[in-house]
Amino acid sequence: MTKIREENFARIVEGICEDKELIIRHNPIGTDEEILLWMLLNSLTSYLSLGESEMPQLTGKTNADGYREGIRFVLDDRRENDFHFDHYLDNMCDEN
Repeated sequence: MTKIREENFARIVEGICEDKELIIRHNPIGTDEEILLWMLLNSLTSYLSLGESEMPQLTGKTNADGYREGIRFVLDDRRENDFHFDHYLDNMCDEN
């Protein structure tokens, strides 16, 4: 099973934030937060080379909470050193 280090996770989040405006412009459905979390979830899926059976099952209307849960599911048991990632999600692309 492929695992991710905190440094690599942070770099993925940083890259999404650097391209925030472009990502949002090309994915106009949903809130900015939903779009960025969706991009992070898909980036992690690719980075970790997840197979179909390892993908989170998002049910119902997808929203920020659903994407957060999907990210938690993907990172469960796939983090080196079991780093905490919630603060990355809570502060994702903050401009403060």
